[in-house]
Parts: sequence; structure tokens; C-alpha cells
Amino acid sequence: MSDGSSGEGARRRPTGRDVARLAGVSQATVSLVFSGSAGHRVSDATRQRIHDAARELGYRPQAAGRQLRLGRSGMVLLAVPNLLSPFFGRLLTGVHEEAARHGLSVVVSSGWDAATLAEAAAAGRFDGLLICSPDDKQLGGLPADTPAVFLDADPEANPGRPTVELDLAAGMKAAVDHLAALGHRRIGYLRSVHSAYTFRVRQAAFAAAAAELAVQERAVSLNEGSREAARAAREMLAGPDRPRAVVCDDDVVASGLYQAADELGLRIPGDLSVVGMDNIPVAELLSPPLTTVNLPGEQLGRAGLATLAALLAGELPPPAEPLATTLVVRRSTAPA
Repeated sequence: MSDGSSGEGARRRPTGRDVARLAGVSQATVSLVFSGSAGHRVSDATRQRIHDAARELGYRPQAAGRQLRLGRSGMVLLAVPNLLSPFFGRLLTGVHEEAARHGLSVVVSSGWDAATLAEAAAAGRFDGLLICSPDDKQLGGLPADTPAVFLDADPEANPGRPTVELDLAAGMKAAVDHLAALGHRRIGYLRSVHSAYTFRVRQAAFAAAAAELAVQERAVSLNEGSREAARAAREMLAGPDRPRAVVCDDDVVASGLYQAADELGLRIPGDLSVVGMDNIPVAELLSPPLTTVNLPGEQLGRAGLATLAALLAGELPPPAEPLATTLVVRRSTAPA
């Protein structure tokens, strides 16, 4: 009579030695990768082989013991302005994907300010911080020894801390140049009222690209969503000198513009061309689908977490080039 402790029904838990054998590396290399201390000593290709082998075997490193030895919690804090924004959902996907590769867990927060962020850092609950698209009032006060990486933020406002940027200026220039190439000379701009660096860059790039065009602007609070955008758009479009094309600071604002255009009996793109920014899922669902600037949210999240993991391993990554943005042309734009 069997007690069930042996035979085919009992499967041995895979070990680091099993992973090393399958990946064709030493057990020490496996330990370096899963301890987060490999640094540049292990190539990206070798790391990937080890993670693939671990996944195939169902291997789970003993995270609690490892973190205790390192004096870490194994958690990082991702601070974003608005949990409801679809763009930050894409960002979080990239952060989670990369965190899994480094054996880290992610806690997400919004509605924070400089004081609460500094308090979270000082309390030691998190190994490091990822701070995305901060408003000016949310900056300052972080302990100097807190590992922190800023995403879509002003590198000059955070000296000595790594920043991963998006090439927003190139994206906005592409949006305006696209409309100008279609013959549009009277352009509207629905811009965010928020003081975040990300919107200052968009607005400065718009001003430079549209310097030779006739421009009408309206300010929009993004926290109010598409309803506030529709109100501002109605003001812009109701007059006899309305613009024939509009650039929006993000796609949610563009969805409000669609609503206003429909209420006023304006056809997109027959009467009004529209360009957004972000390329969130709603852009393809609008009718007609929205021409917009793709901001690579998943890539931003992965790059930010990888940079933070390097900091936690005692490295200071070199400054990275801004991540490329691209104009995605759909059916919301047409010749003037």
C-alpha cells in the first residue's frame, strides 16, 4: 500500500540546478540572475535562456529568503497620475512584464503628492520607485538614497536620477505637419491645463510646428474626461471662423471633440480633420478611426523597470535616448 510520497504521483520541485542544466549555464549564473545581482556580467541572451528554462520547468526562486538576505521587500511602487487612463494601463503592462523577469512585484498608486511619495520612500516598504508623468507639485522631497526612476518627466528637474522619456516633440510635429501637408491652414488645439512636463513639451512643440498657421486654442482639464473636452470643442467649433482641423493633447480629448462635432452637424473628416495623441484603444473604435500619435506605453514601462532593476543591482545606467513616437494615419484626416 502506497502512502503517495513516491512514484509517478510525486513530482520533485525543480531546482536552480535543473534550470542551469536546461539553459546550458552554471548554477552560479542562475543564482546571479534570480538574485538581481547579475549586472552586466550576464548577457541579455543568457538571461532570456535562463528565464525560458525556468518557465518551462515551472521553477520559482525562493524569493522571500533571497529578499531577506538582501534586505529588500521585493516590491516597487509605480506612481501614475490617473489609474483610469488607458495609457497608464499600457504602461503597467510593460512594467509588470519586466518586473516578472527580475523577480519583483509592483504596487500602483495615483493621487499622490511630494509628501506622500517621500513618506512611502522613507518607510522602506518599497525597494524603489517608478514615477510617471508627474505634475510639478508632485516633485521634490525624495530621500537622496531612494532608488527612483522617472518616466515621461523632465530630466533637468530630477538631477542625478535616471529618466526615460518619450519623443513627444517629434510626435506633435508629425501631427501638425500631417495636417499642413493636407492643406490645412486654420488649426485648432485642445490643450491640457495641467502643469506636467509631458504637456509642456507637447504644447511647445505644437507652437513651433504651427508658427506659420492660424491657430485657435482652448484649455481642457483632462481629469474631467471627454465631457469637458466636448464643452471646450463646442466653443471652438460653433463660431463662423472655426478651424478646419484640430489637434488634441490626448485621445480622450479627441473623443470629446467627436461628440461636439456630431452635435454641431460637422462630419469628420469632411468638415473637420482630427488628430489625437497616445493611440489608446478608443482611437480605433471611434467612427471614423482616429489619426493619432502612438506613444509606446508598454516599451516605456519595460525600459523604466529595467532601469530601476539596474539601480537596485548597484549600477547607474547611462542616459537613454527618448523612445520613438510615430504618427498612425487613419480616416479622421482629409485634405482641406
